[in-house]
Parts: sequence; structure tokens; C-alpha cells
Amino acid sequence: MREPPGEPADNIVVVEAIGPSLTLIPAAAVIVLGSLALLMAGVMPVLLGTLAENGRLSAAGIGQCATLESLAMGICAGLCGAFLKARHLRWIAAGVSFALAALDFGSMSASGAQVLVLRTLAGIPEGVLLWITVGMIARTEVPERWAGFYWTSLVAGQLLMALSFVWIIPHFGSEGGFAALGLTALCGLAAAALAPNLYADLPVNPEESGAPPLRGWWALLATLLFTAASGAVMIYLQPMSQEAGLSADVARTALWVSLAAQVVGGFLATAMAGRVHWFTVFCGSTVLFIGGWFTLTIHPPAWLFIAANGWMGLVIVLIGPFLVPMTIEADPTRRTAMQSGATQLLAGALGPALASLIVSDADVFGAIWLGTGLILSGLALMGALHVTALRARKKLQPA
Repeated sequence: MREPPGEPADNIVVVEAIGPSLTLIPAAAVIVLGSLALLMAGVMPVLLGTLAENGRLSAAGIGQCATLESLAMGICAGLCGAFLKARHLRWIAAGVSFALAALDFGSMSASGAQVLVLRTLAGIPEGVLLWITVGMIARTEVPERWAGFYWTSLVAGQLLMALSFVWIIPHFGSEGGFAALGLTALCGLAAAALAPNLYADLPVNPEESGAPPLRGWWALLATLLFTAASGAVMIYLQPMSQEAGLSADVARTALWVSLAAQVVGGFLATAMAGRVHWFTVFCGSTVLFIGGWFTLTIHPPAWLFIAANGWMGLVIVLIGPFLVPMTIEADPTRRTAMQSGATQLLAGALGPALASLIVSDADVFGAIWLGTGLILSGLALMGALHVTALRARKKLQPA
């Protein structure tokens, strides 16, 4: 373990594989910054749905807005990871937190195309904040543990914000919702002041660029396929409940249960970090995902529909932290790990986009067949990368 000069060993909480270790406050500040980046995602259906109810956004605009913000965030995080040095992080974090707050406040009175433009622009500071957090996680010795802390903090924040919207939206409408997001984004100014100001550079050979190597790109493709699967299915949760003869209240209850289960999934991932291999987690999660999806196809009763969404919510967060060690095994330089978060965001846009091509108003269950194909393809690619990595390590061992 590398200790900063003059820093007592018992104050170290984040052991860095690359660069100096971090103490509790700077590490927590980085987790907060990353949580602010994705806070909107947890309440987006409520906010955009409220805009649509008020005639300020079309039904098609809901999907377009969600896709554009996610794409902007993912592309920005990816470009930062590939080309930016992790320097002057406090000033960067403060600047983008202020920009995000301004865009949230600007969204209060927006309608139509203005909403699309403002939320697309909001994806840029969100992507930068995500890059700062992924940068810390990718440099740790046990990245899945710190990714677990991050996912737990993120989902807990989303849950608290969603619960606050139960009171805010009826009283203040979407304007109050965007104002709440803007005020929360300003908390990033305090977190920025406490965050580390720089990270150590990732190892790059002189003849190489900062982009991932070939095996890293395969790992990112596996991440894209695997994580796009859940988005392709879960975006059609409410239509599936209707086809099963269940009310909209059941679908809304399933969403709350799923979000609460995601908090549990984050704690579980943190507890499993360093104890369970990532490939074991993905194999088990694939079985749980497919089992949950096919439960939805049998037109289950309300309690089973809600329960299935609960265990799928738990698995969605459980797998997130283990994507990082998967990419590190494929690319030990960790340059690929820096792109993992951006790839997951792109998958969040790709899954629903692909599903929209094969569903109809009368039948949305084709999304489940698509999700099954995507997740099995991603798992197969992960398995191939894992086997080849084991063979490479075996060849390096002395006879």
C-alpha cells in the first residue's frame, strides 16, 4: 500500500493500485460527485411524464430526451477517459456542478425542443462528474468494492429524491422537480472542494494511445450487450403489466420495489467484492434475469409480478460493480475500465432503441426475447475473454 507523505496508515481507506491512496473524506466526495451525475436517471420517468401530462413534451419526446441525455453523458465520459489527464479535478468538478445546476434550473420553464436541448447539454457535465468517479474506482486494488459503494450511494440518493417527488410534484409540478435537482447539483460545489485534485496517470506505452487495446474493446462490447439487455426489457414494464391484466398501480408499485431492491443489491455487491469472482456473479445474474423476464410472460398475479421486478432490481445493481474487474482482467492497464461507465450509459440508450424496433402496441413481449439474446451474447463474450486470460496467465507461470 502506498501512503502519502505524513499520512497515518490507519487513515487510509482507499488502497490505490495506481497512485497514492485516499482517505475517507476525499473518497466520499468523489462518490457524491458520481451520484449527482446519475441522480436525474432515477426520477426521469416522473419528471418527463409530468411534462408530457402538461402538454410541454410529447410522448415521443420522453424517449428522445432520455436517449439524448444518456448518449451525451456516455460520450462525454468516454472522451474524458480517453483524452483528459486527471488534473485540476477540484476546479473541474466545481465548474461542471455549477453548469449542471444552471441547466436544471433552466429546465424549469422549458417545453418541447427546449427540453431536449437543455437535457442533452446536461449530459455533458454529468458525464464529466461520472468520469471523475470512475477514475478513482478504476485505480483501486478492489474496484468492485468501491463500485459497490458508489452504486449503493447512487441508488439510495435516487430513492430519496424519488420519495421527495411524492410531495414535490403534486405541489410544485415539474418546476419543483427540476429546482430540487438544481439545488442538489449545487452540493457538488462542496464535494468538489473536498475531492482529490489529481489522480496518477494510467500506464501507457510510448507507442500506444490512451485508447483501450483490442481485448479491451471486446470487453466493452460484452459490457454493452449485457447491460443493454435489462434496459430493453424494463423500459416496457408498464405495458407488460397491462398485457398481464394488471393495473397501472401494480406497475408503479413494482418500480418502487425494484428501486428499494437496488439499494440491497448495492450492499450485497459491496459485501461480495473480493470474495466472489466476477464471472460467477454474471453467470448467476444471467439465470436470475432470464427467470424474472420469463415470469413476466406467464401473465403472473400482482404479487409475483412485483416480486419478479424486485429480484431483477437487485440483480441490476449487483452486476454493475463487477463490470470493472471484468474489464481489468481483459486489459490490465485499466484504460478499458475507464470506459466502463460510459459504455453502460450507451447501453442504456441502445437497449430501448433496439426494443422499439420489434415491439408493437399489441405485443411488447418481443423485448424479452431480445433481452435474452443480448444477455447470452454478452455472457458468451465475457466467458471467451475469461478463458483466454486464464490461458495467458498459465503460459506465463514457470513450468
